[in-house]
Amino acid sequence: MTEQLTWLVTGCTSGMGESLVHAILAKGDRVIATARGREKSAVERLAPLKEAGAAVMELDVTASESVIKEKAEEAWSIYGKVDILVNNAGYIDGGIFEEIDEEFLTCVLRNNAIGPLNLTRAFLPYMRSRGTGTLLFMSSVGAYFGTPGASAYIGAKGLLEGIVPNIAVEVAPFGLRTSILTPGFFNTKVFTPGNIHWRAPNPLPDYAEMNKVAQDQCNAFDGHLPGDPRKAGDIIVDAVKGTGQCEGMELPLWLPLGSDAFEFIRGNVQAKLKICDEWEDIGSATNF
Repeated sequence: MTEQLTWLVTGCTSGMGESLVHAILAKGDRVIATARGREKSAVERLAPLKEAGAAVMELDVTASESVIKEKAEEAWSIYGKVDILVNNAGYIDGGIFEEIDEEFLTCVLRNNAIGPLNLTRAFLPYMRSRGTGTLLFMSSVGAYFGTPGASAYIGAKGLLEGIVPNIAVEVAPFGLRTSILTPGFFNTKVFTPGNIHWRAPNPLPDYAEMNKVAQDQCNAFDGHLPGDPRKAGDIIVDAVKGTGQCEGMELPLWLPLGSDAFEFIRGNVQAKLKICDEWEDIGSATNF
């Protein structure tokens, strides 16, 4: 793809979303950068990206399906199309599984999985009618290993990992491509104290030490992670367009980002292959 494309990226006030917007603009494409309003409006929060050349709009992925559909229509009208939808928005709410409840889990799932899926569903009629489009979903390398306190957030990413491959085969006949972006640990502000919430409603003394270790580890990560988010943004744009360092390559259903992502994913796959080798004779002896 060498023509100018239009991207819509959610969650653009910082981190991977912000870096991706700059990469898109640097490579000559148009981008609609979105964020939800907080103390300031989304337009105010996205002002630096607007100055850089992006169109900006408010979009809360946790809104009702009817509001999400209205936002999709609004976004489509800005440039008359959206070629690439990037479901990036999300947040981390840490909590040991026994200490959280249904409301806690549901809120995290809505922000990190259900909302992005609703937004995708809202854009599908437009993309199908054009017979072209790319759907990107931001996952996490955490979906390939377990860590204390991350069950809700990683559960949401795991939900995307399970659903998106099915979406991919359903929309492919209409000329739509799909990819799950799976970053490792990147040096964004995600681990800056205060950005990760620790709001489990039912704290238990038995998990106090485990919580402390998890929170101390997250604090220690801040500013000391290996990945450069701008380089990841460049790779994403090139992978979608098949240009630059990705010329001649097809966009994969899973796109790992970061050397550590390949390490963790490969370790996960190798562990499963080891189980298959050890248990195949027993586990497969089930036929009539």
